[in-house]
Order: sequence, then structure tokens, then C-alpha cells
Amino acid sequence: MAESSESLSLASSPARRRRANDPLTSSPGRSSRRTDALTSSPGRDLPPFEDESEGLLGTEGPMEEEEDGEELIGDGMERDYRAIPELDAYETEGLALDDEDVEELTASQREAAERVMRQRDREAGRGLGRMRRGLLYDSDEEDDERPARKRRQVERATEEGEEDEEMIESIENLEDLKGHSVREWVSMAGPRLEIHHRFKNFLRTHVDGHGHNVFKERISDMCKENKESLVVNYEDLAAREHVLAYFLPEAPAELLQIFDEAALEVVLAMYPKYDRIASHIHVRISHLPLVEELRSLRQLHLNQLIRTSGVVTSCTGVLPQLSMVKYNCNKCSFVLGPFCQSQNQEVKPGSCPECQSAGPFEVNMEQTIYQNYQRIRIQESPGKVAAGRLPRSKDAILLADLVDSCKPGDEIELTGIYHNNYDGSLNTAHGFPVFATVILANHVAKKDNKVAVGELTDEDVKMITSLSKDQQIGEKVFASIAPSIYGHEDIKRGLALALFGGEPKNPGGKHKVRGDINVLLCGDPGTAKSQFLKYIEKVSSRAIFTTGQGASAVGLTAYVQRHPVSREWTLEAGALVLADRGVCLIDEFDKMNDQDRTSIHEAMEQQSISISKAGIVTSLQARCTVIAAANPIGRLRDAVPLSGRGWPPTRDPPASASEPLW
Repeated sequence: MAESSESLSLASSPARRRRANDPLTSSPGRSSRRTDALTSSPGRDLPPFEDESEGLLGTEGPMEEEEDGEELIGDGMERDYRAIPELDAYETEGLALDDEDVEELTASQREAAERVMRQRDREAGRGLGRMRRGLLYDSDEEDDERPARKRRQVERATEEGEEDEEMIESIENLEDLKGHSVREWVSMAGPRLEIHHRFKNFLRTHVDGHGHNVFKERISDMCKENKESLVVNYEDLAAREHVLAYFLPEAPAELLQIFDEAALEVVLAMYPKYDRIASHIHVRISHLPLVEELRSLRQLHLNQLIRTSGVVTSCTGVLPQLSMVKYNCNKCSFVLGPFCQSQNQEVKPGSCPECQSAGPFEVNMEQTIYQNYQRIRIQESPGKVAAGRLPRSKDAILLADLVDSCKPGDEIELTGIYHNNYDGSLNTAHGFPVFATVILANHVAKKDNKVAVGELTDEDVKMITSLSKDQQIGEKVFASIAPSIYGHEDIKRGLALALFGGEPKNPGGKHKVRGDINVLLCGDPGTAKSQFLKYIEKVSSRAIFTTGQGASAVGLTAYVQRHPVSREWTLEAGALVLADRGVCLIDEFDKMNDQDRTSIHEAMEQQSISISKAGIVTSLQARCTVIAAANPIGRLRDAVPLSGRGWPPTRDPPASASEPLW
């Protein structure tokens, strides 16, 4: 073999000499072009590229025949395959032998090793099939030995590097959409990467006014509770990254997906093994500046991030929803997938890549990933509905850890994406194609008294503080109740005390004592009982007004009905449940049936409503003040007891559950 290679090199030397003396290769134009190619890139000299036009154009002079070298294929070719022990042995120094025991890597160790290798390849510049960056600047001694294929790879890597530099320069100005819409712009690779880096930097470096790292503490608290939701204040995001805050309401689905990926990387950097507890981290946006009413939602809000408020009237059970689904081919048992299921349509495979059959396919129950799914309905708060109008309602979808975050009767603030979906029943009812709308929830917050206190301005706090120092503040409050009604100071005093309420107590953790005060106004017609109730409805932050003639037991408490889509039993809240943390006003209390009146005993005494219907056994909160008005039989005289004026003789509701009675 050594003799053969020596003969080959000798045989090729005349061709080299002829190629060097060739007039085509030694022309002045070619030498100038080669000089330009070498000096076009500053700081380095690339080797001369091979001229592939020689075989196409031909040479000016006749080509001389090359001298014959050694015959490789012939009678003596068997000598090249003779055994030479010294040359046939491989070097084993620094190599692991096959007979050595190698421990099998676990899934976490393999993932960590792959992460290290990806980082190394990224630093070496081997992304997207390009060469290492170091090979672009090799020494000149190796240029002559490098084949043409490597040189082409060097040229391709140089061009890709220039394109990447241009892309980085273009996305530095993220506000420049370059004629695209926001949704199209954030779907491109360059802007997505820039948004990813900016949001990750925001999570790592954002501090509050006291210099504390906000999200480091929130991530720590989230991981301690094994949760997967990270709340981000929109005002903080707008103050730090105004471009992301501008893009978020316009393209919320795309932005939230990027935010979730960036948040997961930040969490895994702090807690590398947290993916065993939660495979996804969901970014929840709170304190969106603009609050939309349910009746003001229109077509322009579709596919945008909105914030609204209302009272939860019904909710379904927690159902499993397909998130990443895999299918089994019934003909060849090949596993297809995973397929990511969207909210609008079901994704199914068309054909099997193994046997090329069109099915049938079955869902692989073991490898399919599910997520929690719950559907709720929110209704406008009673105090925000204009007179003479029906309250509007809207369905909302809760996913992942947002399920069971609220129950019927809770007043919530909902932040989510306003979607439209196909509903065949609506098309049948209207006779033309229409779409149903639903809110895909991103953040749910319950409204309570603390939220109301937080909305007070500095001027409100100063005014309340100055009023508290007034010695006659009690009399002023009593006189301010229904000032258009003359007299009835005792009734006004009782209504004022009922509006303020008391403090619930639980002495020793054994017996719970309610803090709300129930009031019954009993008097002749024309004594302004209904006017007192109407005034309370106006001044109360959360009030439900009903009449005894039009109210039933289920309308006051709760009832169960089938959901029109899922066909499962759902719980609908009544007046007392909707008035939780508020006031329930019942006019014409004496016109109610005895059974209906008995149904509210538990709500007035225990402030809860127990339900056991259609397989649903639960208890709802009814922490509200009940103010009722009734007319006696005949004229009201102190000598006649109430049991003789139409009230049942036993378990008298005004006497047992109402403190003030007029």
C-alpha cells in the first residue's frame, strides 16, 4: 500500500505542473479575481475556490496525456489484503472498551446531558447544520488540504451568519411591525425569540420600590405550594416592557404561549427538578387597566385580552380535557402522535405513516395527556344593571389550576381571551350561521371588602378619618337613610345598623355566630316599607331585590338543571346565594307560601344553603343580610300576636331569625 500511494503521488505531479502553467489559470484576470476574493472579508483570508468552469469551457491548448501510474487492479491485488498484525490493530488508548460496564442513564441525567450538548453546540456555532465558528478562522497551512465540500460549508456558514446578524438588527426595534399585523409579527421566529428574551429578563430583574426581587419571591412561594400559576401585574409589565404590554392585548394567545415558555425556563433555573411536579407554568395577567362590562362586549373584542366582572351563577364539574393525544392504529398497532388539541376543533390523524391506512384509530389512554376543564357562567352584578333591563351573562372556561377557583354566588373579576366557537344549536335557532362566544379565562380574582378598601383614594381616606372624629357621626348616619321619607327614626336606625352589620365570631372554634342582622318591616299599606327597600337597593354595593309573590323556594336558594351542551347536572344559584356578602331584599313577605318561606330558614340562621339533588350534595354560602317587608291581616295592633295575623304558630321566621321588627 505504501508503494502504491507513492506511485500515485509521483504520477500526479506532472498534472500539477501542467495545471500551474495552464494559461487559463495563470491569466491576469483570474489572478485579480482571486485577489478580490481573498481581500473581500476583513481580518481573514479564505483559500482560493476551485474553478468549476474549466471542465465546461475547456482549455486553449491541447491537453497532454498523463503518465500511467501503478496498476491497482490486477494479478497482485490480493497482496493489499494480506494480514499485517502491526497495522491491523486499533489504538485503544483513551477509548472505552466494549466489555466495560457502563451505567444506564436515567431520564433526568439524559436530559441534563442533552442540555449541556445543546449549549456546547450553540456556543460552537453548530446550530441549524452549520460548521463550527472556529473552522472559519483555521490556519493557512490547512487551506490547501481542505476539500471543496468543506469550503462550500464555510461559505454557507458565512452567509447564514450575515443573515442572522441582519435578523438581530431587525428585531432590536420590536415596535417596527414592517407592515405586518401584531398577530403575524409575533408569530415570526425573530420577534418570538426577542419577546422570549425580554420577558425572561423581566422576570429575573424586576424589583419593587423597596429593591426586592418580585418574581423571585413569587416563584419561591409558588413552588412551595406546588402550583403552576405565576401572576404578573400588567402595570409592572407596561412600566418595564411597554412593547410587550402593547402586543399582549392584541395577540394574547401567541404572547401568553411565549410567556409560559420563558417562565418555565426561569423556574427550572431556580428549581431544576420542579418539572416533575408541574410540567407547565402558566403566566396569569392581573390588573388589566380597562374593565369591560358584559353587555358591552362586541365583535371588536374577539381574540383580544379583556377584563370583566360579574357573579358566578352556575358551574359544571371538573372534566378531563385532551391536551396532547396519541392514537393507536388498529391495523398495525403503530402509535401516532402526539397531537396538540386546540379549543376550537379536534385534531385527528389522516393516515398511518407505518401501514399507510386511513384508520380506524383509537385514543391511546395511557400516553394521552389530559388537563382539567370546567365551564362557568358569570352574570352582571345586580347593582350594575340599569333599570328595566335584564342582566346579561357569558360562559367562561377554566383550565389547569383555575378550576374550582370560584363557586356559584362569588363575585369575581375575570381576565381572559374573548373567543368565538361554532354552535350548531344557534344556527338551527336563527336559521343562518352565527357563532357563540366564550371567555377563555387567564386569571380569576374574587372581589371582597379588601378590594373595595384598596380602591379608595387618599381624599376618601382623609374624609373618612375626619368623619370618624365627629361626635355626632351616629346621628348623621341614621338621618342619611332615606332622607326623602319623613320620620320613622327607629326604622332608619335599624336599617343603618343592618347595612353596617356586625362581626362574625367563632369562640373557641366550636360555635360560629353570624355577624349579619336580619330585619322585618311589618306595617300597614302606604307606610313607605317598599321605599325603604328601594333605597337600600340603591346604596348597597351588592343587593338582590325580589318579591314574595314572584319568588319560589328554588328561586331563593338554589336549583339543579341539565347543561345544554354537556348534558350533565349543573348547580344554579338563587337570590340568597347571589346576594352573598350583600343584602337580599324581599318585599311582600307575607304573600309567600309556607313551604317557600320555610326554605330560607337555614339561610337566615346558618347563612348557608344545603343542596342534595340529582347526585349533587354540597353546601353554598349565603352570608347576606335579609331585609323583608310584610303587611299584617287587618290593622296592626300591639294586643294581637303575630301568630294570629297570618304567620304560622310555630317556628315564626320574624321572631326566630330577625332581630329588629317594626
